[in-house]
Formats: sequence, C-alpha cells, structure tokens
Amino acid sequence: MIVYKNNGVELKFQTNDKVFSPKAIDAGTISMLSKVNFAPTDKVLDLGCGYGFVGIYAGQFISPSRITMSDISEDALELAKENIALNHVNGIKVVKSNGLDHIEDSGFTLILANPPYHEDFSVPKNYIEKGYKKLTVGGAMYLVTKRKEWYKKKLIAVFGGTKIYEVNGYYVFMAEKKEYRKQTDKKNENHLSKKLARKKSRNRKEDV
Repeated sequence: MIVYKNNGVELKFQTNDKVFSPKAIDAGTISMLSKVNFAPTDKVLDLGCGYGFVGIYAGQFISPSRITMSDISEDALELAKENIALNHVNGIKVVKSNGLDHIEDSGFTLILANPPYHEDFSVPKNYIEKGYKKLTVGGAMYLVTKRKEWYKKKLIAVFGGTKIYEVNGYYVFMAEKKEYRKQTDKKNENHLSKKLARKKSRNRKEDV
C-alpha cells in the first residue's frame, strides 16, 4: 500500500505490479498537480487514471460527483474503485475507455493526464484531439511528459497555444480551450471564401 501525505492531505492506495508506478506515486504526476488549482465548480476528467491517484486527489477539493476517471486496463479500474472506497470519495465515475473513445460526458473544465511517453504518439494524439472537444470553453488540459517538441507542436495546432512549465525534470503542459479559436477559423473561412469568389470572377472574365 502507498500512503501519500501533503499539505494536510493523507491518501492511501492499493496497487499491484500490473499498473503504472506501483511502488510510489509517480513524480511526473505530482509535478503536474503542482500546477493545477482546483475550484469547487470544476468538472474533472482523470484520463488514463491507473489506480486512481489524480481523481482521488481532486476529490479532496471538489465534489466526487464532478469527477470522472478512465482507463483501458481492467486491473487499473478495479484498483481505482477499491481506492475510491478506501479514501471515502464515493461518487467518482469510473469508465473503461481507450483514451477518450468511450467518454460520453463532456463540458469538462479540467482534463489531467500523464500519457505514456516511451511509446509512439498515438495515445497523446487521441488525448489532445478528442480531449479538446470534451472541454468546455475556458477549460484546460494538463499533460506531463519528458518529451517536449511533439507535444508543443500538437497542442499549438489543436488549442492555438500552450504554456510549458519545467518541474523536477518534467514538462508540464497547460492548454486552454478558447472561444477565439472558432472566431479565427471563421475568419479564415471568410477570407478563403473571398479568395474563391475573386478567382471565380477572374475565371468568368477569361471565359468571356
């Protein structure tokens, strides 16, 4: 069993060798949470929850009913459910999902994830592209990794920008979903429409 103590918070977690970081709370995850401020009105998705540390930690600050935890691993989900009961945060929703493929809820204000960074980028690609759609405007995605450039480029491409913090040898990314992205897209569409209209006009003149 892992016992986590910090700033008056004491949490206990059952783990096993089939899940990520079974001997201690992952340092990258703790680095990410050092940059997150929870508000009572937040709606949180702990993506790739493992045995449930992030979601259960969030449950110390907001109502458990406003938290969803998901993972593809049955072993992880069983431990997460056990740890929810162990830490008295009943009400957290637990969902089996490959990334966000089976997350039906939306309107999250926070999506928190520590994606596997020793594999290819298919997992974080799913997280970022589909996570953007699940966030409410003004909501934010936090990711922690030891790889910088791919995440930076991908988050800028999808969100329009990202903040990057270096914490204890990790990169913590925070990307906010902003309304202006839609406005920018609309502006680009209008600009493109005008260009197409001018081109058609020139073509008509040439035909004459």
